[in-house]
Amino acid sequence: MKKLLSIALLIFGVLLSSAQDSKPNYVAENYTKKEVHIKMRDGAELFTSIYTPKDTSKKYPIIMQRTPYNSGPYGADKMKRSISPSETMMKEGYIVVYQDVRGRFMSDGLYDNMRGYVPNKKSKTDIDEASDTYDTIDWLVKNVPNNNGNVGTWGISYPGFYATYSLLSNHPALKAVSPQACIADFFFDDFHHNGAYLLSYWKVTPLFGPQKKARTTEPWYTFTNTGTNDDYQFFLDAGPLSNLDKYYGADNEFWQQLKDHSSYDDFWQKRGILQHLNNIKPAVMTVGGWFDAEDLYGPLNTYSTIEKSSKNYNTIVMGPWSHGDWARNSAKQVIGNINFGDSISGFYQKNIEANFFRHFLKNNGKAENILPEAYVFDSGKKEWKTYDAWPPKNTEKKAFFMQDNKLSQMAKKNFAFEEFISDPKKPVPYSEDVKQQGLTPRKYMTDDQRFAARRPDVLVFETEILTDDTTLAGDILAQLQVATTGTDADWVVKVIDVFPNEEPETKEIAPHLKMSNYHMMVRSEVMRGRFRNSFSKPESFVANEKTAVNVKLQDVFHTFKKGHKIQVQVQSTWFPLIDLNPQTFVENIFYAKPEDFQKQTHKVFN
Repeated sequence: MKKLLSIALLIFGVLLSSAQDSKPNYVAENYTKKEVHIKMRDGAELFTSIYTPKDTSKKYPIIMQRTPYNSGPYGADKMKRSISPSETMMKEGYIVVYQDVRGRFMSDGLYDNMRGYVPNKKSKTDIDEASDTYDTIDWLVKNVPNNNGNVGTWGISYPGFYATYSLLSNHPALKAVSPQACIADFFFDDFHHNGAYLLSYWKVTPLFGPQKKARTTEPWYTFTNTGTNDDYQFFLDAGPLSNLDKYYGADNEFWQQLKDHSSYDDFWQKRGILQHLNNIKPAVMTVGGWFDAEDLYGPLNTYSTIEKSSKNYNTIVMGPWSHGDWARNSAKQVIGNINFGDSISGFYQKNIEANFFRHFLKNNGKAENILPEAYVFDSGKKEWKTYDAWPPKNTEKKAFFMQDNKLSQMAKKNFAFEEFISDPKKPVPYSEDVKQQGLTPRKYMTDDQRFAARRPDVLVFETEILTDDTTLAGDILAQLQVATTGTDADWVVKVIDVFPNEEPETKEIAPHLKMSNYHMMVRSEVMRGRFRNSFSKPESFVANEKTAVNVKLQDVFHTFKKGHKIQVQVQSTWFPLIDLNPQTFVENIFYAKPEDFQKQTHKVFN
């Protein structure tokens, strides 16, 4: 019997562009490019590239991406190799627009990282990304020939945030928006997870740090070169975060902001966009990857927030992708050692994304091939499923109890505990391969977790061999009861699919990759203990006192097959994915001293 569950674990005790297959000169042969500076209401001019189909016999909708990364190549005679969200849409014909956001590259003004929304604008100087989007759309529909009056926006990662932001512009021409791998809040996406600083992002902090001095087509920032690929050893040798200051110049504004705002204060709160997503009018298709190491919180919470607060057309697509994989065409969709199938991104581009924009921008929302509410990929069965709600309506919530190294639905009435020593000098690696991989390490999201299970500072709980397929659909909440000899601690919870010993080797990724007893990580998350009651008001632990800590893991859709086991691991370091917790409470960990970092004993009660 198949079980479809929404599970609560109870423990009592980039820079992306579409990788498309069209010939290199397709854009030049079929589109005309124009570059303009569009004036905003406060006088600032934003650089905008406009690609218009050469076939002027019909009108086209406008599809726009706003980006902080650059909208180049610059020069009216220099064309992108591919434009639009996908090759399918590029060949269908859209007016495609790219814009440098305020303060970046060829646009005027000051850049503000995740600029806060101004809800009640009283003058032309009250500007934000919504007003810039409105002014841009207004100019485009009035000045670009052969447009049909319908506008859509899309973007992946940071451009996905600007796509979400466009929903707040309230321009009547904006009909369809697709935030993809979208940032929603920097305290829960990218640079932080539940208050823990993602050290894996440290190297790219200059990307958002210094202000440029004038319009430019070239980067004005430089990335940090540590001189080694061994990030684990580099950060371990570096010691406290304050020792990393020497790698950045005094003008790195964002690094200083990270240091000065270590809790969820007004600085972060006013930059969060979810609180403003009310009464949304355009159609929205939010897209994300189940194995997105950068932005998983954003897509899931953008969709759920709009679903609760608006009556518009709202759908979610979640596939077996890492950050932005759906925009890349590949024969096989592989993350780490797991192959999820063939041409999954191509299927999405042709049958989901193109249909969405065509429906609302070309057919005025009147066509019949509208998408389901939720188009989601089961990462265990490796197949697409559709539902009329997410999570699916037919789920049942189940409690699993962690006790005596077992994961069971039967709770024992005892007060025993498991304990381990957490030593900041010997932190648990997040992966056996700790080298930096692009913006953030990605393949660890499906990594084999046996290396961690063998460590004495990682607790392991698992079910008996499953006699039926068991599907997890929705969010996971780990309700921990813990104690520590220290006054602060991080709590990391991982949900793992343990393959059977009889699992065949794979030939699709690496020759004869052994999958017998493979421990595939399905979902994981960290909770910085000081924020267990409030992200804005950190508080210490009382040493040796039993304390409740809830760890909310993001949604999953994964079938643990018959013959597999469900495993949960609990640990307190995850290095160098996240920074080290001193395990001694200090006001601001960014300013912790070497002597603050102490070895402590942690308990997890049954």
